[in-house]
Amino acid sequence: MATSTNDYEHGLKMIEELTTNAQQVQEHVLQQILATNAGTEYLSRFINGQTDNQSFKTNVPIVTYEDVKPYIDRIADRETSNILLAEPVVDFHMSTGTSGGLPKLMPVTAEIHDHTALCFTLLRSLMIKQFGDLDKTCKRLALFFAKPETETASGIKKRTVLTSILKDPGSRAAIFKLYTCPIEAVFCSDNNQSMFCQLLIGFIQRDEVVSVGSTFATVVLRAIKFLEDYYEELCSNIKTGRLSDWITDSGCRNVVYLILKPDPELADSIQNICSCKSWEGILKNLWPKAKLIDAITTEPLSKPFDVSYTFLPNMAYFEFLPVKNDSTTMSEQIQFNDEPVDLVNVRPGQYYELLVTTFAGLYRYKVGDILMVTGFHNNAPQFRFVERQNIILSVDMDKTSESDLVKAVTEAKTLLEPFELILRWYTSYADTSSIPGHYVIFWELMAKGDGDTKELDPMIMAECCSKMEESLGFIYKMYRKDNSIAALEIRVVKQGSSEALMDYYVSQGAALNQYKGSTCIKSKDAIKVLDSRVIAKFFSPPKPIY
Repeated sequence: MATSTNDYEHGLKMIEELTTNAQQVQEHVLQQILATNAGTEYLSRFINGQTDNQSFKTNVPIVTYEDVKPYIDRIADRETSNILLAEPVVDFHMSTGTSGGLPKLMPVTAEIHDHTALCFTLLRSLMIKQFGDLDKTCKRLALFFAKPETETASGIKKRTVLTSILKDPGSRAAIFKLYTCPIEAVFCSDNNQSMFCQLLIGFIQRDEVVSVGSTFATVVLRAIKFLEDYYEELCSNIKTGRLSDWITDSGCRNVVYLILKPDPELADSIQNICSCKSWEGILKNLWPKAKLIDAITTEPLSKPFDVSYTFLPNMAYFEFLPVKNDSTTMSEQIQFNDEPVDLVNVRPGQYYELLVTTFAGLYRYKVGDILMVTGFHNNAPQFRFVERQNIILSVDMDKTSESDLVKAVTEAKTLLEPFELILRWYTSYADTSSIPGHYVIFWELMAKGDGDTKELDPMIMAECCSKMEESLGFIYKMYRKDNSIAALEIRVVKQGSSEALMDYYVSQGAALNQYKGSTCIKSKDAIKVLDSRVIAKFFSPPKPIY
């Protein structure tokens, strides 16, 4: 994974060439996919051996996962992969299932592995351009948690993307040369033991660490909460050179004792930093040479609404279903036109739902993401992520989208700022257990400085509820005034509730490294987890005044 100066410059040049020739690259990608897979059972139903782009667009239907799942299940159950794609399926990658259902299986071919490797190369070029070469003499503290792989009836491996990468000998060797995380801890089945040992080794190699991160930012937030709970014990381990007895995993114990030696000076330094009243900038204080938090989030270097992403046109064939957005909220005026448009033909300011056609058997597949075009890099469009299309709150005829909810929460939390309160995390669900139903928003709050939540003012919290309702769409407010929707409720939960919800999903089979969280949950058991941690409830006034 190390990148020489020539590789770095070649990567940047490749990005410029791909985005400049976006249309030609996209046409070539589709032709490759069709030439390879036209004879499969799935595609031959629609294009009858024709491999031109127009036949594909005219005859191949737009589908969801449920449409292709029977074909994927047949491959998993010992049938040939040729029912969906010509190339052999070497793996199935598993989604988390936390966004809206059970984990999905996605076929993976050797070519997809090559594309993944290329993505890492190009990403490394961009990272070097932004932050310099971090890999020369230093290490990265990355918190990785590999979920054990399983097999389908046909013997094909089912695993997360991270596990797949770590099982590859070349990637594995490179990763553990550049990162502090030992493979024994990464593959430990107990996430708490793994987290403790990875942080401990990260402290021991503190002077070498130039970045801190994980796959998703949710794991970084979990690590900060873990540090709050365990920093004294970590410091004790460093001071005495003795690992805590509750770390029973033999792999973890063996790898830690290879480098753990008594270091009272380091222990005292970490103890002093973590004992400070304010944890603002805590990661930079603990690892002073770190230049960035390396994790997937909507905020790489800017605020969410300022962030745009460019699709590399060689990774898949992309199409976009236009979404009409004539109102102040997405949910009230979403209408999909009949005809999708190509990557290079999208228009700035327009909203679209993403479709992908891949080398691994997904054809005109609805990803479920709503995007807005913000501009172009060369001839390749740039997009801002808006919302997941299928995540909504609804108790009657109202339909509140993810972007509507984000906007409402963003407006409401500003009322907390004069009281030195921070909204650490939130999620929601539509409570229809009684009539009329109502929206429930879980808030995890913390105070600036000491972190302890102060006593909440009921009037201010009720105002937060009202502010959210004022920010929601016309249809919601109409039904609310008509008492078809009951008063919006904010349930304040104990600190650590976001981690408790994460633990629940992990216990149900989700991989910690792939957990992204959701602004809306539908699992009754997940709701029970949060309800057991509620410390206060607040409602908007019975009769709204807007």
